Amino acid sequence: MSRYEIKMPKLGESVQEALITKWFVAVGDMVEEDQVLFEVATDKVDSEIPSPVDGRIIEIKYGENATAAVGETLAIIDMSGKENVVTESKKEPKESPKEPEKNEPSVKQEPKSNRFLSPLVKTIAEKEGISNTVLDSIKGSGENGRIRKQDILSYLETQKQEIQKSKSKTGNVTPTAKKSENIPPSLSAGDEIIEMNRMRKIIAQHMVDSVHTAPHVTSFVEADVENLVRWRNRVKNDFLQREKVNITYMPLFIEAVAKALRDFPLINVSLQDETLIKRGQINVGVAVSTDQGDLIVPVIQNADRKNLTGLTHELTDLAQRGRINKLTLDEIQGGTFTITNFGSFGNIMGTPIINQPQSAILATGTIEKKPAVLETEYGDVVVVRHKMFLSLSYDHRVIDGALGGAFLKRIAENLESFDTNREI
Repeated sequence: MSRYEIKMPKLGESVQEALITKWFVAVGDMVEEDQVLFEVATDKVDSEIPSPVDGRIIEIKYGENATAAVGETLAIIDMSGKENVVTESKKEPKESPKEPEKNEPSVKQEPKSNRFLSPLVKTIAEKEGISNTVLDSIKGSGENGRIRKQDILSYLETQKQEIQKSKSKTGNVTPTAKKSENIPPSLSAGDEIIEMNRMRKIIAQHMVDSVHTAPHVTSFVEADVENLVRWRNRVKNDFLQREKVNITYMPLFIEAVAKALRDFPLINVSLQDETLIKRGQINVGVAVSTDQGDLIVPVIQNADRKNLTGLTHELTDLAQRGRINKLTLDEIQGGTFTITNFGSFGNIMGTPIINQPQSAILATGTIEKKPAVLETEYGDVVVVRHKMFLSLSYDHRVIDGALGGAFLKRIAENLESFDTNREI
């Protein structure tokens, strides 16, 4: 029998496991190459995974709502055309009991856990020596009480603090500050309890992890974008008629950022343990709100190599499909820098959270008319100019204030020096 193992694909940097939300096939079904097999929930996007081969599904190891690690075998396809079918196992793969050796002393076996445990959670539990009995007592934050990675790590941190607290009472160590916990809110008449959806839970955890990982510093600068506004007002109607898409300010921001990243390559980095990875590509992600009110970050690959027309078309397409959750895995992966537009909500500035494993993120504020002092050959004059705030949050472990401030200033200079006579 020629067998092909369907494995959990690599879903992006830092993604170690994923949730299978739906199977489109069952054991015994014939499938063709490129036919969709299952849907998987990744960081901020749901994706359909196709079959790489023709054949018959003879085994499914993980069912719907099960979590599997990247590289784990999810199903097996028989490519020989025979009709041999293995009994379906949609929950948790059964392990064959190990036969004790004849001379091996009998050992009392630990009872198995009654809960589904992902391979990642099992690995952590085995490494830390956590018994199945203890695992059953850990409160899970996943669907149906499933234990997630952060649940078991939180349990280990709590145990560590309890040990330190115990030692401090005997004078062995200095007492440590108690870890802050969420205080449950009191409920009043008229309050509505809304359960967070899966994507919002992922976003929340991603934000918490980023703040806990990187010491954030935010710098601000006000840019005079009068030239930018005048140029866009001059070309936008002709551009729409010719290209059939609107040219917004975001492609101009992307262009200015990409040029600045070329000049400051040590902003375009990621930190891995004690090693810096200087990225060879400038891939700019742009935060987009979905129709469900969540957030997704499509990525424009090699943004520094594309002109304004190309950036406008690609951004328009990614943003439209991002709002309805129709992006592919490749379109949300590989970002090296992110831009979020606070100005689209009428906000003048903001302090964004870094999109890990990147090292910096830019927030653009709303463009407003303001009185400004200009120097002329006849003296200073007060005129009305279009201005906006730019704010850069960066990881202070790898980017100091001098570097972050100079990079942000360069973005502002790129916007301020925009050529109003530029053709597109």
